[in-house]
Amino acid sequence: MQHKAGTIDYPDGITAIDTEYVRPMMDASHLIVNQGRAAFVDTGTSRSVPLLLEALTSRGLAPEDVEYVLVTHVHLDHAGGAGELMAALPRATAVLHPRGARHMADPARLIEGSIQVYGEELFRSLYGRIRPIPEDRIRTVRDGDTLELSGRTLEFLHTEGHARHHYCILDHGSRCIFAGDSFGLSYRELDTDKGEFIFPSTTPVQFDPEAAVATVDRLMATEPAAIYLTHYSRVLDLPRLAGDLKTDIRAYADIALDAGEATDGALEEALRQYMYARLDAHGCDGDPHWRESIVGDDIRLNAQGLAVWLARRANSP
Repeated sequence: MQHKAGTIDYPDGITAIDTEYVRPMMDASHLIVNQGRAAFVDTGTSRSVPLLLEALTSRGLAPEDVEYVLVTHVHLDHAGGAGELMAALPRATAVLHPRGARHMADPARLIEGSIQVYGEELFRSLYGRIRPIPEDRIRTVRDGDTLELSGRTLEFLHTEGHARHHYCILDHGSRCIFAGDSFGLSYRELDTDKGEFIFPSTTPVQFDPEAAVATVDRLMATEPAAIYLTHYSRVLDLPRLAGDLKTDIRAYADIALDAGEATDGALEEALRQYMYARLDAHGCDGDPHWRESIVGDDIRLNAQGLAVWLARRANSP
């Protein structure tokens, strides 16, 4: 495994590219190369596109060699740069879940929803321009559909829980999965002698704990050799991580239910206390300001998503 500035090269023609979203090693795009043809998995934001193109050309490939831009779901840390990237890749097809495709062709509602979460000033700072993708360059995939990358089969699995428009990619060439946010978040700064640390992403607005647990089980049933996360890249200790992830998903739901009609601040603080206890047990007992700089934003967004789930649950028949 080779490390260069902003990239990590793995076996089987897989490269992680740091999209430089928010901070280093928070958000990755993955490049898959097979027999001179390429695909990107997730894109970061529009500001990330030059980094992705540099990684491509530094490996001796041209924009014309990219066949697919695979967008696991349309949250903007994964899909915000898809339109700009597609404009630079003349032969590529954008591959999306059927529920997400319309938001890439016309991102107006996606932008509006993101501004509601982040506020307009932060939204503009984080994401910049969201460029539409022409409808004739979008392909949707059903659960179980496959595409070929120069004879390398990529299988698409619809994976609800984090979002209803999410898919994961089972790469038959490497026996690995590209999981977007369906297998949680695992920042390399939190690795200790106990191994990798993982936790769920319950961000607004479609989190469903039962579906999230079922998705973890479905991914593990494929017996992957590794799982590549957008936040942040390859994890290997999969049985332990899957168990931790399912425990956390259930614990997050219980924390939200216990909070009930308490303020969002109370839910966020309860979630923070749970997360910090988990980090302590994992050996991440460093400076609290450093810890907050790594997981603070995720705790806030996860609390928001749990509050939305609570409200939806209360209003369901």
